[in-house]
Amino acid sequence: MASRYAEVYAAWKADPEAFWAEAAQEIDWIKPWDKVFDASAGTYGRWFVGAECNTCYNCLDRHVERGRPGQPAIIYDSPITGSKATYTYEELLEHVQALAAVLQDRGVEKGDRVIIYMPMIPQAVMAMLACARLGAIHSVVFGGFAAHELATRIDDAQPKVIVSASCGIEPGRVVAYKPLLDDAIAQSKHKPSACLVFQREQEIATLIEGRDYDLGEAMDNAMSAGREVACVPVAATDPLYILYTSGTTGQPKGVVRDNGGHMVALKWTMKNHYDVDPGEVFWAASDVGWVVGHSYIVYAPLLHGATTVVFEGKPVGTPDAGVFWRVISEHSVVSLFTAPTAFRAIKKEDPNGKLIADYDLSSFRSLFLAGERADPDTIKWAEEKLDVPVIDHWWQTETGWAIVGNPLGLGMLPVKLGSPTVPMPGYDVQVIDDAGHPVPAGTLGNVVVKLPLPPSCLPTLWNADDRFRKAYLDEFPGYYKTADAGVIDEDGYLFIMARTDDIINVAGHRLSTGAMEEVLASHPDVAECAVIGVADQLKGQTPCGFVVLKSGVNRPPEEIEKELVGLVRQQIGPVAAFKLAVTVDRLPKTRSGKILRGTMRQLADGEEFRIPATIDDPAILDEIGEALREHGIGVK
Repeated sequence: MASRYAEVYAAWKADPEAFWAEAAQEIDWIKPWDKVFDASAGTYGRWFVGAECNTCYNCLDRHVERGRPGQPAIIYDSPITGSKATYTYEELLEHVQALAAVLQDRGVEKGDRVIIYMPMIPQAVMAMLACARLGAIHSVVFGGFAAHELATRIDDAQPKVIVSASCGIEPGRVVAYKPLLDDAIAQSKHKPSACLVFQREQEIATLIEGRDYDLGEAMDNAMSAGREVACVPVAATDPLYILYTSGTTGQPKGVVRDNGGHMVALKWTMKNHYDVDPGEVFWAASDVGWVVGHSYIVYAPLLHGATTVVFEGKPVGTPDAGVFWRVISEHSVVSLFTAPTAFRAIKKEDPNGKLIADYDLSSFRSLFLAGERADPDTIKWAEEKLDVPVIDHWWQTETGWAIVGNPLGLGMLPVKLGSPTVPMPGYDVQVIDDAGHPVPAGTLGNVVVKLPLPPSCLPTLWNADDRFRKAYLDEFPGYYKTADAGVIDEDGYLFIMARTDDIINVAGHRLSTGAMEEVLASHPDVAECAVIGVADQLKGQTPCGFVVLKSGVNRPPEEIEKELVGLVRQQIGPVAAFKLAVTVDRLPKTRSGKILRGTMRQLADGEEFRIPATIDDPAILDEIGEALREHGIGVK
């Protein structure tokens, strides 16, 4: 069908308030708003000022009341433990009310903070919704985060209660959470009044009397007693959650998400962007510790009356590179949203996609990628093997939903490989130079969004309005700074080339590491890659490419490295000064799959650096350092 995108985007641009007021009809409000948008409120204005609502009611109660009580809300699938469970909307509501009752018993009220430090189990989702029900503000910290990092978040959010589990389970090992939690509380100045610990059979934690409580037992008691907890009305502008994202200073930034605008935007995306209907199964293969997990494992699917998959596993190794296809087939998933890294891992293990043939994927309609640049090679591989639209889209923890994408529900636009496509309604995306002036189409510059930001985007940082302004608003007045660099072509398609700190300056030429990565990824033997700029006395910086080869490649790495250098020279030109490709077994990544290019650069330049809290496996940095030394690059 012809796309309605241009018409819908133009309608938003002509009257943003009318557009979002209409979208807001999909949400149940306790009290309507006084103003759709109040430009005088907050740092750049606030959405749905004066309205009252409750996010948990919109996710659960209204579906139970209106014909969906027996429909699955959550499907839990854990290939790591072999466990599976389904909770209908009615059952999920019962569990959430029980957990809310347990929180109430520990003194949690509207406005209090609750830190959730849990693995990918249904109780993590229940805890988020229980907080929303009470008007408490949750802050999910990725399960297994180091004690020091958890302590910084405890001191910043000052939670009344922490909800945790005895352990998380990774392939081949059990990660005990309770010792990490105890250590974090010992380090933090702020002390929570209680910790609720969900005991998993793989590791029973020791509870400290008077502070720690068995969450499962307490929930069972509340359910046996039939306890009901009413939804607490909150202002649309009240915080729903705080989600910490790493700051450049090493001090975490607490991104604040409000209740009203968040619901309006996320509900709108489920049909218009992802083309998913109520009752269908949507799977975001992420973690509730990340923004994708907040938006598209928990809130958006449940607001929409869809079924969401909570997956405790990995794209490979639990047990093999076919696990994604098994989950899609078994649970009739219509749309999958994951990181390109997951597909690069699958492609590396099963380059020919042989395992796909073992499963019935007839329900499957679309694949969405985000979280890391989706290289054209990975997109082409997925399109060819799965025969469904493969849609890249670009957004940030700060926005909570896509800034730029290809809105499947409005009619898919033509794909341009390497581009997440076009701005979504709500976002006036522009590319400007360092002085704040617009640049011609096709010119690399700073990607910014004209203020005001749409509903769901962060209104500020937790207890840090000045830091918010300095980080996002001050450098380019009137715009939100994304800290990404890119180009907009003559058709209005955006190409994100790199974080602005990944633009390298080679002998006065500003070059995008992302463009070089695209060239490396196109080589038939390369599974994934990363390019960084290494300090060079003569040229300022020179590029260095790291490549991971596909499984089964038997050629000498030196031969492939030589071909890669020639490929970049051929496709980008001698100006790139690309002379070094380094083969490694794996790349350092965050647990959400982002490659730690900044840390690799610091390592190559011999700078002091902190091992990022989000790193999946710190030992990889030693391997990278060794590979650099072998190629004559000085690592201290």
